[in-house]
Amino acid sequence: MLVGRITEIYECVSKLPALSPSKEVNELLTELVNICIPVIAIDVSKLSSEVQAMRSELIMLCGEAEGLLESHYSDLLASYDNPLDHLSLFPYYSNYLNLGLLEYTLLTRHVPSPPGRVAFVGSGPLPLTSVVLAKQHMPAAEFHNYDLDPTANDRASRLLRGDPDMAARMAFHTADVLSVTDELRGFDLVFLAALVGIDHDEKVRVIEHLARHMAPGAILVVRSAHSARAFLYPVVEPADLRGFEVLSIHHPGDEVINSVIVSRKPQGGHAPGAAAVMRPCKCCEMMQGFHHFGHGSMMEEVALEELPS
Repeated sequence: MLVGRITEIYECVSKLPALSPSKEVNELLTELVNICIPVIAIDVSKLSSEVQAMRSELIMLCGEAEGLLESHYSDLLASYDNPLDHLSLFPYYSNYLNLGLLEYTLLTRHVPSPPGRVAFVGSGPLPLTSVVLAKQHMPAAEFHNYDLDPTANDRASRLLRGDPDMAARMAFHTADVLSVTDELRGFDLVFLAALVGIDHDEKVRVIEHLARHMAPGAILVVRSAHSARAFLYPVVEPADLRGFEVLSIHHPGDEVINSVIVSRKPQGGHAPGAAAVMRPCKCCEMMQGFHHFGHGSMMEEVALEELPS
């Protein structure tokens, strides 16, 4: 029934003349998100080839719609004297607050000191992750945002008007990450957006490139999807992080859609393409620490402990 309804929504969305924000687009995609959020025992890799093809096309359509939605709200926010004071106008802003808190909390378990230089690959026209982390969790860090689209970077940079501190700490670069090499060694922490590399082979190429050029000891945070949420975003398996040591994997059970994988490039330096190192799974726990931050639902985490050196 779930796959059947998702297929019906896909057929409706694929026939729309445009995916810019509109009543019809919003209603269809809101329903899609709502039916994919509940944690359901479904492995999308085991579905039929026809459903797999539909899923791939649906993710691309959702990505296009997401980009248009972000562009729309970026333009709206830019009409204010201080755009960053009005981020709550974006309907999914609270999700980014929750995701930023989740990722920062996971990072504090594995990063002994606050990162000084952060890169976000695939930042888009509304770089909310970078903004949330820079303002609320990493107030001293520099953030370098990479996107292929120069208009996305132009829109994003306008949002910093009225906030000199953020403007001084936030940079935007128009580049394909596969062409960025030596610069990557200068970052303590790199985020890879969920929609960078929608195709699995492309995603693996990007990860292997990062493994080749990031500094030993640097942290890579990759966004993935789990359960029915894999109809919204690409899935990244731990084995896809070749050249990295996987530190933790977190599958949210609330309105935060993306799973989070935290990994590190080993100090000794695995050769790019070498198999990902999985710290042996010691336990599966329900993470309850978020309750004191005001989050009601618990999130499942796979805790991965360190291998002996």
